[in-house]
Amino acid sequence: MSQEITVTGTVSGTPVGARPARPRGWALWRLLTLSAAVLVSLSGLRVFTGQDMLVDSGTISTTIIFAVPIALAALGGLWAERAGVINIGLEGMMIMGTWFGAYFAWSTGNPWLGLLAGVLAGMAGGLLHAVATVTFAVDHIVSGVAINILMLGAMRYLSILVYADVDGAGASQSPRTPPFQVLSLPFVKDALGPLEEKGIFLVSDLAALVIGLTTNMSALTLVAILMIPLTYLVLWRTTFGLRLRSVGENPDAAESLGVPVYTLKYVAVVVSGGLAGMGGVFLSIVASRIYQEGQTGGRGYIGLASMIFGNWRPGGLAAGAGLFGYTDALQIRGGGAAIHVLLLLLALVLLAVAVWQVRKDRKGMAAAGALAGVLLLVWYFTTDSLPRELATYSPHITTLLVLSLASQRLRPPAGVGRQWRASRS
Repeated sequence: MSQEITVTGTVSGTPVGARPARPRGWALWRLLTLSAAVLVSLSGLRVFTGQDMLVDSGTISTTIIFAVPIALAALGGLWAERAGVINIGLEGMMIMGTWFGAYFAWSTGNPWLGLLAGVLAGMAGGLLHAVATVTFAVDHIVSGVAINILMLGAMRYLSILVYADVDGAGASQSPRTPPFQVLSLPFVKDALGPLEEKGIFLVSDLAALVIGLTTNMSALTLVAILMIPLTYLVLWRTTFGLRLRSVGENPDAAESLGVPVYTLKYVAVVVSGGLAGMGGVFLSIVASRIYQEGQTGGRGYIGLASMIFGNWRPGGLAAGAGLFGYTDALQIRGGGAAIHVLLLLLALVLLAVAVWQVRKDRKGMAAAGALAGVLLLVWYFTTDSLPRELATYSPHITTLLVLSLASQRLRPPAGVGRQWRASRS
């Protein structure tokens, strides 16, 4: 009779068969390494193609403007989904933030009061979503889509009601809003500007990066950027964050340990709405200084895509938002010619991924990646520019490609989207 032998034990303190624990700060080190690799790649591409706007201070500043509202929406999605609630309604909450932020900034003459109003409006939308999904167990997708449709119509109604007799405003837009303070580090541009203009490989690009990150930045931009490390500290470095994430992973186990599951779900979804509302305020006061109907442009959905790209982590979603913001900035500043250069970079990335897939013995994925890379190389060397229509949608296309490549490594919270009810003893 054969016997099944089970081997257990440890090797250097690590259970056999278990993945060794990663050192503290490993995720930050990986993010910094990836960022450095991207900067080196873009710098080399700039030198090879002569497209200076690939990494200049203007592109960096424009990237931040496009990336911040997406990052805030992604952070909102992160808070909700880490507590197990899918928040498709981010788009509607951003719309509320754009309208209330612009209205109160204009009516009071104070953009900070507009920020407060926009955040509170987004939180109200989050509260509505929480009541529907947590208390009444409405399907998360249905509730979110309903909020998006409802808020779009409600904000138009409010515009007709409020701006009917206001010069320069109407059913689809508000008057101009007062701006936030603009912050700049003194002497940085004067000191590093000449170095940026010399076009030295990597050195000039680092100078452009520092100038773009420290010059002519809105105060709200700085506040929004600080939300990313703050979210990490709260959700991954506090007892409250551990309990909230446990609700999204296994609410039954969390409840058995005395965690207030309903309360934490409410808190997470309300905070989610507040962050989306802040993103809306950014669009109406910083990006354009006016509320316009439809100005969110689907950024709530794009924020969710960035969150998925980032594997439900703050650093990853920041990278995803930056990817959207960068490609959007390039197509705005340089059109099809600037985006065309990225075909070469994308082709090289796909070929590198194909080699990596071969090492993992995934021959089908490797063949597909290699074929796509070769086709992109042929496209790059046989054309000079991308069609304007294609360049406009380049951020969406790029993100879909990246999501498809990263899909095998994604791990959503185990309990996300689950309709949960407290056990009754």
